Amino acid sequence: MKPAGLPAAGTINSAQIPGTASGFAARNAYVYLPSAYQADTGPALPVLVLIAGQPGSPVDWVTASGVKTAMDAFAAAHNGLAPVVVIPDVNGSATANTMCLDSRIAKARTHLSTDVPAWIKATLRVDPDPARWAIGGFSFGGTCAVQMASLHSDIYPSVIDVSGEAEPALGPNRAATIAQAFGSDTAAFDAVAPLNDLATRHYTHSRSYLAAGAQDGTFAGYQARVADAAARAGFDVKTALVPGLGHSWEVPRQSLAPAVGWLAPALGLNP
Repeated sequence: MKPAGLPAAGTINSAQIPGTASGFAARNAYVYLPSAYQADTGPALPVLVLIAGQPGSPVDWVTASGVKTAMDAFAAAHNGLAPVVVIPDVNGSATANTMCLDSRIAKARTHLSTDVPAWIKATLRVDPDPARWAIGGFSFGGTCAVQMASLHSDIYPSVIDVSGEAEPALGPNRAATIAQAFGSDTAAFDAVAPLNDLATRHYTHSRSYLAAGAQDGTFAGYQARVADAAARAGFDVKTALVPGLGHSWEVPRQSLAPAVGWLAPALGLNP
């Protein structure tokens, strides 16, 4: 039951997550705290990490996707309970592209797999059980989320991929991506490409919600490929195509609430 006297809405605050292990110089992160977080007593809440698109900024999840509106509505239907949402920076600037990997460009993978979880556990009152954690993102962020869920399922066993790609990229030329980020070491890149990882591992406690715009032909195609690979690897998979939409922030605006609703039992947030 929702404790009496709590505000009806959650809050969003900015924060700085240091790159202690990665050396990554991140821009401000944003944190959504549901109303239940403000209670003196209550359950430890699950965690949802969200990654923005590229080019872009973490604040896009606040201004373009309506994350607060979606999470407040979710909390209203779940006795004030909702995930604590952390929106970190993984690129460093609006136009940079780390591909969420450890490469010649940056150690963004280490930032997401080490720095961000350590900061969350040290700073916020959350459930430390990784079974109650999820990662998601839009476009570049969706690709990033799948990478983290495949490479670090012990940290992020649940994933929300909204309009992500099939693999990380700096542009349309795969060879140029590998040259710039890995010194033309194709094997090193292939070892962290999510479709390859999903093809060689089996996951027993992972789940994935994948959404795309129904009019976004290219990214709907990526969605189908990733969904098939995840299902074959043992993920519990749910897909959704949002009618009438292409590749825009309106897709995560309409997809976030149903995605979190589908993950709610795994996150310990049944109505």
